[in-house]
Amino acid sequence: MQRRSFLKNSISSLIGTTLLPMSTFGFTDYKEWKDLVIGHGTHRYKIDLNWGALNSNYYPVNDCHEMVQDSKGRIILLTNHTKNNVIIYDKSGRLIEVWGTEFPGAHGLTLHHENGEDFLYISDNNRHEIIKTTIDGRIVLVIPYPKESGKYEKPEQYVPTETTITPNGDIYVADGYGAQYIMHYDAKGKLLNVFGGRGKGDEYFDNAHGICYDDRDPSKPCLLITARERNELKRFTLDGKLIEVIPLPGAYICRPVIKGEHVYLATIWSGDKAPNTGFISILDKNNQLISAPGGNQPVYENGRLQPMQQALKIFHHPHDVCVDDEENLYVAQWNSGKTYPIKLTRTN
Repeated sequence: MQRRSFLKNSISSLIGTTLLPMSTFGFTDYKEWKDLVIGHGTHRYKIDLNWGALNSNYYPVNDCHEMVQDSKGRIILLTNHTKNNVIIYDKSGRLIEVWGTEFPGAHGLTLHHENGEDFLYISDNNRHEIIKTTIDGRIVLVIPYPKESGKYEKPEQYVPTETTITPNGDIYVADGYGAQYIMHYDAKGKLLNVFGGRGKGDEYFDNAHGICYDDRDPSKPCLLITARERNELKRFTLDGKLIEVIPLPGAYICRPVIKGEHVYLATIWSGDKAPNTGFISILDKNNQLISAPGGNQPVYENGRLQPMQQALKIFHHPHDVCVDDEENLYVAQWNSGKTYPIKLTRTN
């Protein structure tokens, strides 16, 4: 498997310079590695590097961009390999089904439960579109590039990376690889509002990569949006007014995922000593970093988070984290040698 050479170097760095047999790297029952627990405080996890590994001749992946859990408890992975854009597992990592051959730029994946049925929203970089599908892949809505916004002259300027859906079905789209605007649509794809864009002020973005609907305070629902190049997470009202900037120094944030009162983030380390590595960031209800599986212990001084970095070379370009109904984590990675996701089983 392609992940072996990466893991071999990773384990070597972790425990010393001696290269160990391949059994050390999680492919057989090697106790010292299998029982390693990562994370801090209330959120610690055991690592399963073999979860979801498939025969790549039949079920290949390129970049594993994002993952969600559907209402049946299944884990759904989005990859930009057009032999099988969507791979569906059970929680043990057993393959259930695959579908999708028409999403070459498959990047963002959002699940929304509507009138008793699950739907997926796929952000496609190459098609410059948002595609809504049923859980088995039937396309029910396509939202093209927002020409009507007046911000774009051609589709290629619009490169959407993520969506989030509000309870009434409104759709927010982050144009993270394009002009950095946030689009607000109604459930039928009619454009209602545009805000953000590229700029230097806090109300603007530099890589608005991820977005999610935050209803942890039901009286004041808002949007969490990443400003990845700035190592920041930003809170906006639903009509596009800036509320707060949350610095996460040392972390390129991919997208926020909310489970209960916590926010989970796949974060790529922005340090220059070991670029393109990463860790998981977990924030509490006050948006304070409380655990960083794969990263160093979070430290605050005078109320400010000190720069984070990768502590263990477990992750390579972590792109998304899916939190299941038992609060286990599944980490999808891009540009990581076409590897399948990693599972983190919660221990406390």
